[in-house]
Amino acid sequence: MATLGINAQKFFTKTGKIDFVSNAPMEKIEATNNAVTCVLDTETGKMQFAVLIKAFKFEKALMQEHFNENYMESSKFPKATFSGTIDNISTVNFEQDGEYPVNVSGTLTIHGVTNEVTTPGAITISKGQVNAVATFSVLVADYDIKIPKVVRENIAKEVEISVDTNLEPLIK
Repeated sequence: MATLGINAQKFFTKTGKIDFVSNAPMEKIEATNNAVTCVLDTETGKMQFAVLIKAFKFEKALMQEHFNENYMESSKFPKATFSGTIDNISTVNFEQDGEYPVNVSGTLTIHGVTNEVTTPGAITISKGQVNAVATFSVLVADYDIKIPKVVRENIAKEVEISVDTNLEPLIK
């Protein structure tokens, strides 16, 4: 594949991946969403994500139903978003293969609640391909997600979120 070229300043995907894990004393719950939209401006470091909540897939259909109806209220809050910046974008050489550690900060909106987040991540450049990854934790209570007492031992108070996106040049 050809190099990215100096004019390729924006990259995007509609097939990014987000995994989340709730590792509670009584049960481990995992879900994956492979329809994550992401846009990255390599000049400014601005980065945006959007994910449809109903697109998370669980091992058990009942878990997926409870996730959407009881906890995330996905009919009322259909998507989660992140809008932020790679703070040290100038350290990433998009013309040279390598793995570049980055720091990402911005606002994360889940369940209609927006909070500031900061997390380390990495951008890997390989043969003209751009991959961005990050893993961070969020407290469920920070996003006004209520966990009934009856299932409190089954759902973690803090969930781990992993993001993995392969970005393509945005052709205008």
